[in-house]
Amino acid sequence: MTLMDNLNGERRRQGRIEVICGSMFSGKTEELIRRMKRAKFAKQKVEIFKPSIDTRYSDEDVVSHDKTAIHSTPIDSSGNILLLASDIEVVGIDEAQFLDEGLVDVCNQLANNGVRVIVAGLDMDFKGIPFGPIPALLAIADEVTKVHAICVKCGALAYVSHRLVQNDHRVLLGEQQEYEPLCRDCYQKSLKVERSAGSESGK
Repeated sequence: MTLMDNLNGERRRQGRIEVICGSMFSGKTEELIRRMKRAKFAKQKVEIFKPSIDTRYSDEDVVSHDKTAIHSTPIDSSGNILLLASDIEVVGIDEAQFLDEGLVDVCNQLANNGVRVIVAGLDMDFKGIPFGPIPALLAIADEVTKVHAICVKCGALAYVSHRLVQNDHRVLLGEQQEYEPLCRDCYQKSLKVERSAGSESGK
């Protein structure tokens, strides 16, 4: 297949929903940026959105952990996407777990109108509980890509983002100081150690 055939394939894509999910440090945002840049290279009209609360690297740009960046539009609610995405062929949404449940209907509406929608987000929170609108998006997606970080304890494929700081708020923006990717086995071992330490301190 030639490069031109490949780009023609990008242009001919029908409305669809693609979800990229996984733990922190798994490359979700890098993959989202890669797909958006391919769409731009194919001369498509693209727009990328992110929750306005995500200001870790930049107020406006979507930035991956390895500092790859692409300009984005910060939004406070999923409904803003419909208002701002008119005449757009490819819509990207990063950190979708922080958006409201209405995102599911928004993505469906866009895809039904012929828009390619690419969504990236955490599928589980730090307790291993399905996060925000991501589970419902996985159910309606045309394509799901699950990416994996590497467990920092044993080198296996990571399962969850383990929180390293004492904070029970579900939404806590953070980096490697606050989170570490762990496989299922190492995550369970860490929970046992934390429970044991908690019971000791409570004596």
